[in-house]
Amino acid sequence: MGAVDRLTSWLTRSAAREAIVIWALGFAGILVAWLAYQPAAKLVATAGFLYLPLLAMGARGEDYRDYGLSTRALGADVRQFLVVGALVFPLFIGGYVAFAAAFPALPPALVSWLTPYTGAPRFEPRLPDRFAEWVIDQTFVVALPEEFFYRGYVQTRLRDAWPRGPLFLGARLGPAFWLTAALFALGHLAIFEAWRLAVFFPALLFGWMRERSGSVVGPALLHAAANLLVQVLDASFFGR
Repeated sequence: MGAVDRLTSWLTRSAAREAIVIWALGFAGILVAWLAYQPAAKLVATAGFLYLPLLAMGARGEDYRDYGLSTRALGADVRQFLVVGALVFPLFIGGYVAFAAAFPALPPALVSWLTPYTGAPRFEPRLPDRFAEWVIDQTFVVALPEEFFYRGYVQTRLRDAWPRGPLFLGARLGPAFWLTAALFALGHLAIFEAWRLAVFFPALLFGWMRERSGSVVGPALLHAAANLLVQVLDASFFGR
């Protein structure tokens, strides 16, 4: 048995160990890319999210479809996205508007630590520059790879290790659900911006959608739409 085969055998012997090691490899790759050449970090992240799981999946004869990346139930995935989006996006917009109203009164130190924003907000409806390009980028370069990696691969393997959990709105939310959301948030710290830890909260929604539907397509659609909504709000309130 060669060194690669021995490593694969050790890696796949424990589902939890496998998921954590693959996550750590992905995190390390993004961190090194960010420190060495920042523009490469996004490409490294996308490639790692799509291909690192293959190290373990191939040893079990699995493919992307075994981890929720499939169009077999596309209609149901789109409906899930539309229903969840219709419920949560108005709430998010309301929260953003309230945050923008309170923004001028926040201490500057808190602003620089917890938000990416600068300057006083002033509402002027607008789309970000090159918005059509951002739609493609957020869907296929950001959301889909991240959802396949985190909700598809990591959450599934952690659930293989810890399958139990309470039932909540049709989804069983055990330790795998919570740990995946935490890893998702920690993974965003590879580029040293503390406010990115806030992604823990949408990660809970994405994880619930994955558990309820068995697919990562609905979560990926919501993930992309949420990122685009934030960009529109940022452009409209802060000109970013």
